[in-house]
Amino acid sequence: MILLDRVTKNYNKRGTALKSISLHVEPKEFVIIVGPSGAGKSTLLKLLTREEKPTSGKIIVGGIDYETLKDRKIPLLRRKIGVVFQDFKLLANKNVYENVSFALEVVGMGNKEIARTIPKVLDIVGLTGKELSYPSELSGGERQRVAIARAIARQPKILIADEPTGNLDADHAWDVIRVLEKINKYGTTVILTTHNQEIVNKLKRRVITIRDGQVVSDKAGGKYK
Repeated sequence: MILLDRVTKNYNKRGTALKSISLHVEPKEFVIIVGPSGAGKSTLLKLLTREEKPTSGKIIVGGIDYETLKDRKIPLLRRKIGVVFQDFKLLANKNVYENVSFALEVVGMGNKEIARTIPKVLDIVGLTGKELSYPSELSGGERQRVAIARAIARQPKILIADEPTGNLDADHAWDVIRVLEKINKYGTTVILTTHNQEIVNKLKRRVITIRDGQVVSDKAGGKYK
């Protein structure tokens, strides 16, 4: 599903963000990426979504070789990869239904299909009945779950959750994590980055630790120290 082979990313003035990283993530895996700020986690995610290009090395995602990927094909690639951020990125003037609908409209989905899809994804994230609520009327955890609903509405093969609990208290953080686990059980590959030691240690999933642009640990059921 995801293969990085000796991937290096150099920034001219900021030095090297990633140094010859090699990784393999199987379809339907749940992988946690940890490491201190500035370790290279964000650069890694930007490489996967093709926001950045590697300086050297090979990246293959879902059978797509990024080396030969044409720019015009990048939007199709990104439909296979859902992304959730720490700061939700919801549209304040749109309600829950409209926030999710907007993400589907921009990729050309018709109104009938949208009307069928949205109830399903809101059920998955536990927000049935909140369709007409606006972001300002929701808790932080609920807002993040709207963001997740929007990210999975197009049924991506991969979901990247970049510090999704960073702005949440413990209870709401676990609500979000449970939703990610449910999505993973449905067959979506989940890549989670987090600084939350408790979440990492309780989940007992594969943990990849990045430090100074290199993978220093890759363990099944690993812990974050």
